[in-house]
Amino acid sequence: MTRPRPTKIVAATAAAVALVLVAAACGDDDTASPAPGASAGGAVPAQYDLKAAGCPSTVVLQSDWNPEAEHGGQYQLLGPNPKFDTGKKSVTGELVAHGGVDTGVKLEIRAGGPAIGFQTVTSQLYADPNITIGYVSSDEQIQNSKDHPTVALLAGLEKSPQEIGWSPEKHPDFKTIADIGKTDTKVLYFEGAAYMDYFTGQGILKKSQIDGSYDGTPTNFVASGGDYAVQGFATSEPYTWENEVRSWGKPLKYQLVADAGFDFYQQAIGVRADKLDALKPCLTKLVPIMQQAIVDFIAEPATANKVILDAVTKYNNGWVYTQGVADYAVKTMAELGIIGNGKTPTLGDFDEARTQDLIGILTPIYAAQNKPTKDGLKPSDLYTDEFLDTKISLTS
Repeated sequence: MTRPRPTKIVAATAAAVALVLVAAACGDDDTASPAPGASAGGAVPAQYDLKAAGCPSTVVLQSDWNPEAEHGGQYQLLGPNPKFDTGKKSVTGELVAHGGVDTGVKLEIRAGGPAIGFQTVTSQLYADPNITIGYVSSDEQIQNSKDHPTVALLAGLEKSPQEIGWSPEKHPDFKTIADIGKTDTKVLYFEGAAYMDYFTGQGILKKSQIDGSYDGTPTNFVASGGDYAVQGFATSEPYTWENEVRSWGKPLKYQLVADAGFDFYQQAIGVRADKLDALKPCLTKLVPIMQQAIVDFIAEPATANKVILDAVTKYNNGWVYTQGVADYAVKTMAELGIIGNGKTPTLGDFDEARTQDLIGILTPIYAAQNKPTKDGLKPSDLYTDEFLDTKISLTS
């Protein structure tokens, strides 16, 4: 999954967060400002009527980490004045479609990471029958394909923002991850990251230079004077370490792991495989609504990002997230194609050849770790495009 991220990287950012969270209208401590275009009432158009489609009265989405802009397409779905549960680290509101149309059901978004004891979303999907959908990643899907299979429905991110970064001041010749592998530069990462097994197996990096002790903070990187390389998210660390980490405060360069050969889907919207058939009537209408919400978020991210920042403040679990990094994340996702249409004009569809390549890469890696995958695993076991509206794209 390779998801863990730093929870507290700088002090004295609370004021910056609070500044962007000044409430516009309601005074309730447990509500946020309205989401875009809240419905004024009236009949629900058939295409948006999730209640009639048989969706649960509350669609529960389990995320994989603390609230952040990478989740913005899903927070875009929350209607006006969502309610926060600071104990459960969740937010619930009316689930609204494009233009703020009330769909007749609610949406609950649950935080992941520390909120679920750093367990995987897959484990939560199988432990709690109340969870409708959750974020799944290709590596996690393949690893769990034998005993806890999931099916991805919508690629919320076309490319993973996972990257390996370095100091251009210390390493001016580095342009790619492969360039790091031509040296003995230490690479800090979270132990268990599947992409690192791929890089060492392919000879892109050497086993002797990787260090799985990374704890999500810049401490060891800074102590090395920037000599080390380090994993991160292109949507976060390059901004925060330059602008919010006072002990560093300098630029980072990086390459996405996707562009270095490990092109996995991350934060796809998925369901338990054994629940797919029962949920089909709901998903037929829900998935296109979720597609359009991603398009709407990229076009106008401000309000959804305010809800995200409000959640961070209310949950108060050590996760530091500012308006600056939220804005940077949206800009970077658009510029790098992290949110994008992929090979077709449709937002959120999956590529069969790409998925088959991942199966070929990861099956022997997991076998060597004594984590057998499903026999004869195929791309069609891992995803379906059947619920997507092919007309929805970033240019629609």
